[in-house]
Amino acid sequence: MDLQAKDPNVDGEKITSIDVGVPETITNKDLRRSWRRWHLANEMPHAFDRYLAASLTFALMPTLKKLYKNKDDLIAAYKRHLLFYNTQATWGGGTIIGIVTSLEEQKAHDLDSISEDAIYGVKAGLMGAMAGIGDSIDSGVIQYILIALALPWAYDGSIFGVLLPFILFAGYQFIIGQFFTRMGYRLGKQAATELVAGARTKSIINILSIVGLFMMGILAANYVKITSTLKWTVGNNAFKLQSILDSILPGILPLIAVMGCYFYFQKRQFNVLRAILGLTVILAALAIVGIL
Repeated sequence: MDLQAKDPNVDGEKITSIDVGVPETITNKDLRRSWRRWHLANEMPHAFDRYLAASLTFALMPTLKKLYKNKDDLIAAYKRHLLFYNTQATWGGGTIIGIVTSLEEQKAHDLDSISEDAIYGVKAGLMGAMAGIGDSIDSGVIQYILIALALPWAYDGSIFGVLLPFILFAGYQFIIGQFFTRMGYRLGKQAATELVAGARTKSIINILSIVGLFMMGILAANYVKITSTLKWTVGNNAFKLQSILDSILPGILPLIAVMGCYFYFQKRQFNVLRAILGLTVILAALAIVGIL
């Protein structure tokens, strides 16, 4: 008996896709898994041309498999998340993972409801803004507050003072990143507005900035040691420059050094190595001439 294959274009009807299953529901467990995978691998496959795109795709893979049951749709989803992507780990990474998951869920239920360009546009528009906030708060404030809290133990030679900032900072990032992932998924694109332009976020940034300035002042006063050895005699009276400076403002030399570095960074580029070398040369020259 002859078997004839049916033409998919019979009677003018063309088969364009095969329905192999409906998308599964995204749960909090899925969001936590995406965040854990991102948190684990966000810097591992760092590539020059794609930066952190492979890490993002790795984080989203289990979720995308639950949403796209058609192999071609799943491959398309992988490809659109392998485009260039770079942001801060927690504020940017967590929030954008949640938002993208929300958008992909919407697209999985109706492929025409949202375009691939729109999904990438959301990522591209948010990754820079969210990285700016995250770097300012996490790397610019929280990290140094934790270091300042542990510095007295480290100064006394305790290993606890060395390890504590790293442990606390890692725990803080893991918890807050997981929170932002759930928030991003729940609020969708509105989450970016809440974080970037929200009054609450601005208040948090202002409060943490003030606390950070206080901590830097405390650190400078206690751990930056610069004193003058300059002495001179007028008649029968001996004078010490350091004693005179202490009578005016104790710790004025460390303050001048710290403020000099601050204004250098404000007026020039933020180049820590150049600032350290310049400060070393200046202090060495002052020591050679006998001022310090």
